[in-house]
This record gives sequence, structure tokens and C-alpha cells, in this order.
Amino acid sequence: MPLTIRELHPWEVSLEEAIRLQQALAAQVITDQPLPLTSVRLVAGIDVSVKDDISRAAVVVVRFPALDVVERVMAERPTTFPYVPGLLSFREGAVILDALRRLESTPDVLLVDGQGTIHPRRIGIACHIGLFLDAPTIGCAKSLLVGHHAPLPPERGAWVPLRDRGEVIGVVLRTRDRVTPVYVSVGHRATLDDARQLVLACTSRYRLPEPLRAAHKAAALGRP
Repeated sequence: MPLTIRELHPWEVSLEEAIRLQQALAAQVITDQPLPLTSVRLVAGIDVSVKDDISRAAVVVVRFPALDVVERVMAERPTTFPYVPGLLSFREGAVILDALRRLESTPDVLLVDGQGTIHPRRIGIACHIGLFLDAPTIGCAKSLLVGHHAPLPPERGAWVPLRDRGEVIGVVLRTRDRVTPVYVSVGHRATLDDARQLVLACTSRYRLPEPLRAAHKAAALGRP
């Protein structure tokens, strides 16, 4: 059964309107809905590559916990929105939804290469995509957008809270011993603890969770 995608708003908007939309939509993000790992069967990884003003989105669905690939889909469209920190969803959201419309399987949760609530307005691209789908999403980012945290122990599985303005907005998670951590946050319809556990459970030999590694490779190479 294909994913249901809601048409919440157009993507071709001004910077000012994009910020207003984020402010309005942030209140709809759900960050306290349990997502127990025992209920997860399919996990999708989502990544976007931009080259020569063309955005290419890849979605790779894997079985959980085996992590073998079930489905790969891709989509392309011209890149029309500028790169602005905090407004990534308006640059990549439309092409991600194009790819998601091509899925035949229905993921239980989607991992997005980017931020969820680790965001100045608490609505990164993982939140935004989650609202369009009204489905569980998790942000797993390679770099920090906002927030501060305590030192992180060096072993795999170590984590510390990430805080901004007195609020816990995500976690800093070590997915491999002595390797640079990732930044995990809720996108929609999950809890932060469940998000952290799922990202770690989807990570094997490398820094990134396997669904995101596969999506990154497909988007970069331009083929599923």
C-alpha cells in the first residue's frame, strides 16, 4: 500500500514565507508517540544529492532488523530554492516526495539525512517530511545545526543530550568506537529514546545507519 502524502503547502515560496510556514507547522510535530522497535518491520533511508542545479532524491527501504534491501526508488527535479541553513526542506522536500510517491512498499519509519527537532524553529526536514506523510520519521544528521552538549564518551552506543535554550532537542550518538558521532532527533510520531535506539540498531560497520548509507550512495551515483 503506497504512502499517503498530504499537500500541506506549495514548495515554491519566498524565504520569508518559508519561515512563516515552519513556525505554523512546528506546533503539529508529535515528539511523544512511542515507536517500539518490536513494531518496526521496514525502515526507509532518504538522502538528496544536488549537482549541476539538479536535485536527486533516493529512498532505500530495508527489512528490520536484518537490514537487507527491499526496494530502491529515485526522483530528480531542478534545484530552484537556494541553500539556506534551517530551510533545507524547501530545497529538498519536493524531490523527496516525488521519490516517495514511487514506493511500492510502506515503511514503518523513515530515516532522513538531516535534522528533525534539532532546528532553531524545531522543524527540520525530517519533521517536515513526517508532517506531509503523517508518519514516523527520524532525523539523523552528520553535522550540528544548533545546540550544545557535554563531552561524549568514545565507545559505540554512547550518547549525550543535545540542548538549546534549556530544551533537549536531540541526542549526540556514537555509532562506532572513536568515530565522529551523528545527531539524532525526532522528526514526527516518535520519541527521542526510540529514535536513538532505532538509529543505533540500523548501524553496523559504518558511521551512518545502513538505510541512509544506501540512500546516500544511490543519490550520489544517480542510479538505484
